[in-house]
Amino acid sequence: MNADIIKIKNFVKYWSGHGYEKGEAQPFWLAFIRDIFGINQPERVINFETQVKIDGNTKFLDGYLFDSKVLIEQKSSNVKLDDSVFNQAKRYNDALNYTCKARWIITCNFSEFKIYNMETLDAPTKILLEDLPENFHVFDFFIKNRRVLEQDKKLNFDTAIAVGKLYDAMLSSARIKKSDNKPEIFNNLNKLCVRLVFCLYAESAGVFDYKMFRDYLQNENNTRRALLELFKVLNTSLEKRSPYLDDDLKKFPYVDGGLFDDDENFDFPNFSTNAKDILKDLIGYKWLEINPTIFGAVFESTLNQENLQRNIRREEGIHYTAPANIQKVINPLFLDELYKKFRATTSCDDLFNLQNEIAALKFLDPACGSGNFLTETYLLLRELENSILEVLVNNGVKFTENPVKVSIENFYGIEINDFAVAVAKTALWISEIQMRQKTAEIINLPLKHFPLSKIPNIICANALTFDWNNLIAPANLNFIIGNPPFIGTKGQTAAQKADVLAVCEDYKPLDYVCCWYKKSSDFIQGTKIRCAFVSTNSITQGEQVAPFWKNLKVHIDFAYKTFKWSNESENMAQVHIVIIGFSQVDSLQKKIFEVSVEKDEDGRKVEKISCTPAQNINGYLLDAPNIHIEARKTPLCNVPEMFYGSMSNDGGNLIIKAEDYEDFIKKEPLAVKYIRQYMGADDFINGKKRYCLWLVDCPPDELRRMKLVYGRVKAVKEVRLKSTSSATRRAAEKPMLFYQNSQPSTDYILIPRTSSENRKYIPIGFMSKDIIANTDAQMIPNATLYEFGVLTSSVHMAWVKTVCGRLKSDYRYSASIVYNNFVWCEPTEKQRAKIENTAQKILTVRAGYPNATLADLYDETAMPADLRRAHKENDAAVMAAYEFDLKMTEPEIVSELLKKYFRLTK
Repeated sequence: MNADIIKIKNFVKYWSGHGYEKGEAQPFWLAFIRDIFGINQPERVINFETQVKIDGNTKFLDGYLFDSKVLIEQKSSNVKLDDSVFNQAKRYNDALNYTCKARWIITCNFSEFKIYNMETLDAPTKILLEDLPENFHVFDFFIKNRRVLEQDKKLNFDTAIAVGKLYDAMLSSARIKKSDNKPEIFNNLNKLCVRLVFCLYAESAGVFDYKMFRDYLQNENNTRRALLELFKVLNTSLEKRSPYLDDDLKKFPYVDGGLFDDDENFDFPNFSTNAKDILKDLIGYKWLEINPTIFGAVFESTLNQENLQRNIRREEGIHYTAPANIQKVINPLFLDELYKKFRATTSCDDLFNLQNEIAALKFLDPACGSGNFLTETYLLLRELENSILEVLVNNGVKFTENPVKVSIENFYGIEINDFAVAVAKTALWISEIQMRQKTAEIINLPLKHFPLSKIPNIICANALTFDWNNLIAPANLNFIIGNPPFIGTKGQTAAQKADVLAVCEDYKPLDYVCCWYKKSSDFIQGTKIRCAFVSTNSITQGEQVAPFWKNLKVHIDFAYKTFKWSNESENMAQVHIVIIGFSQVDSLQKKIFEVSVEKDEDGRKVEKISCTPAQNINGYLLDAPNIHIEARKTPLCNVPEMFYGSMSNDGGNLIIKAEDYEDFIKKEPLAVKYIRQYMGADDFINGKKRYCLWLVDCPPDELRRMKLVYGRVKAVKEVRLKSTSSATRRAAEKPMLFYQNSQPSTDYILIPRTSSENRKYIPIGFMSKDIIANTDAQMIPNATLYEFGVLTSSVHMAWVKTVCGRLKSDYRYSASIVYNNFVWCEPTEKQRAKIENTAQKILTVRAGYPNATLADLYDETAMPADLRRAHKENDAAVMAAYEFDLKMTEPEIVSELLKKYFRLTK
């Protein structure tokens, strides 16, 4: 609660002294919901200006929260909150339909709240704005949307883990190990768990009669036989059932939908005492409160056979895509626009038309997994439909039959794992029941839950070899969404590499996710279908950008630039991802989103999202022309060439660790003149010492006299001869030499190939020709202070951040993409001299900290003030040479560099 107190204090501080009803009421309540309750999109929770009819006149509610039934009457700060204000709100409330009447009324004048409980009609609770931090508990009723509460996650995790324990108990009963290759047994247990989950939910939700499932199992000694009989009954229509069924089975409804379809191979072992106890405990869980979006993914992750056979502990391996992250995909794709239309509706006819528009939408997730994207989309559309129905009821519309039009049959999915398909369907069925119950409350009319809707449109197939036209014709589809697999070029199996070649044809090696972009791009040609995928950020950086994006015949409509995507498990590594929406539709307003994580005063991380309109979004997710940087062998401009460091390919035999150096030269003193300092990115940045045997000029007689060195050289030969590479085997003929010698004969600038994204500048420096750079470093021989100054500037860093590849999130600097394509400035002699001067100042300041490593000096927290000033002076000098305004942002700098690049290469 302490973290909330800080937010409340900030809220109080900001809003003290405000008080204009018309201009500030809505921002006040949106901030109240967003900043205090942590709801990123408060407009989904509260409605403003809801119409009510009083004595034939149209009036408007200042605020109304449908889910928690809270009516807000807002006044300016100079209005006293007397009985007349409450009576006005009460008149509005009295005019509402019975099912919409407020449970709470809040009157507010910015500096004071009065809270009325409309059930008890007690005296109102009074709270001053300044006293909110001490009295916030009285607002516990305010937000009741379970889908946004933290305990929602724990409930879903705990429930899925409990199902996993039942699964383990059943495996034990079957005397099967998780590592055994018994797919039919595992498949049957998966099917059993899916069916049990549905039955447990149905009882908790009241769609089975009270305690029906519990009592049935308690009355049966043989749980296995009882369940097999029950599943058969649930799959049989009432008219086809035997008249001789036991009474406790007759009461169960006909479920249909395919969940309990008869399968002659379906079987499972008897329930042990332990399994029965676990099932009994599961019956007591709060199944009604599970979030299908979360639970489906967690459930599938828990019982996924690949996880089980790798013996992944469920408590550590569970992860899911949080609803808030799914909404980053679907909100800008379509949901924001639908809510905008909803808020603009002025008549019942408009509302009915909007409902029909929503109900006609069809969605495809071609890598749907356990269906969390489809489930979350369905839930949000149904929430919007329920809001529409609530306003209609509020305006006097009476429903005598089921008014729901949004159907799970409009949701299509392709998934290669058959168990995930079953989980996806179950999650959608549970979602349908949940939302139907909410609809029944709104329209004050009981709605039937069975038989379940058929879900023929989620299929088990390889989406990359399956023809999507056989599932749905492009003319009938509106949106393609999803989170396709994150597999890089090096991690792909032979089958996945074959998929990439088949889908992407003659492209260079690409990440696996690119296949879904390509298939979607081909599928939507000539249509208005809009797509949005979550992807690793590698497809917007480095060498993949040019061969991939220039061949896709689509426009990028919106994009989330790189951010850390957490799959909700503290034990799961975070992935750096982008979200990209694309289509062939030209008329859309393009948007670029950026996610930043800040810490509040209590140290808790808070996610902030900014949105910037764009004229065009290119493959680097910049508001810039569609220019793609392709690999070049030589620099675009007249500057010294860059080379990789030397490759040893020696099995480590030519390398001497720092801790071994003294002992080595003590045993082999003749070797001293053949030992050089050996440096890669980590050595350079973190001040580590390593050495290597550099035997370029060593005559054979000296080599033979140095027994320790000779032994190492002999080991190099043996390592290379064992290689599968013919080139490496040939190199065994010269075992005393590095496999590839790139060492220059002059001093050089060293640039680490890999450097942390957390540094404002990549540390670079001048190196002696006697220091041997390895392949984790880039070298620029014959470089001057001028080149150093430009390369260590903010202009060059803006270019690096945009076009370089990434290792996780770290910069992966390359000559072919980054350096050779960089557009250098054309300075005057005075400007060049200025850059040389500021570059030297950076080196001089560094030298003043002899005990600090470059990692120390370029740490954004520890960076010395004089070094930061030196870099700022250098940045200004380089910006001036480019004729850039010092106020330009990084995207603006890169946009100008791309224009210069285009002019030089066109």
